[in-house]
Amino acid sequence: MLRKDYLVRAIEEITEALGAIFGLKQQKKHPEALQELEELYRTQFRLNSLLLGTLSPKDITELFRSGRIIEADKLQTLARLLREEGDLFLDNGQVNEGRVRQQKALQLFLVARQHGADRALWGLDEEIFSLLAKLKGYPLNPDAERLVFHFTEEKGKYDLAENALYRLIDQHAMDVHEGIAFYERLSDVDPRELEEGGLSAAEVQEGLVELRNRL
Repeated sequence: MLRKDYLVRAIEEITEALGAIFGLKQQKKHPEALQELEELYRTQFRLNSLLLGTLSPKDITELFRSGRIIEADKLQTLARLLREEGDLFLDNGQVNEGRVRQQKALQLFLVARQHGADRALWGLDEEIFSLLAKLKGYPLNPDAERLVFHFTEEKGKYDLAENALYRLIDQHAMDVHEGIAFYERLSDVDPRELEEGGLSAAEVQEGLVELRNRL
């Protein structure tokens, strides 16, 4: 109960601070907005922007591990702040820094979700889809790409899952057999549901034949 109360208070404080940051962003006061975020990193997580910029998503995740347990809600909260920082960098013309923060935020959201994060806390799935749209055309590391693959298949966005699948295969980060298993799973999906997910039954069979031929 104490742990839950602490999280609720932290979320309330962060939400209030994000409102102030939004106002500063609207006024194009980027240094002040970034300083507000820096303060949140320090007070909520004992971290700073410079460190978060150098650590990999895997390393950041380990900071939120307690034994075998990932503190998923704290991790997704940090991801929300990283997403905000990425938006601020982009709004200020710092494209590379912004994209790096967005990519880390995406992967951390996906990891948090995988470890049981409360999906209503920050609108978790909506945040993930928003970042996927913003990062379209930007390469992800294989760990993030695999998480995207499983997430989009689970959500019935089969065209996005297929795209992630081929990127993984092209990077030699996924075995062709896993791709065949993906198309075999889709072969059992109702054609109308497939269409809603961006693929047709014919495209599923074509993909299945193509990957079998690759073997």
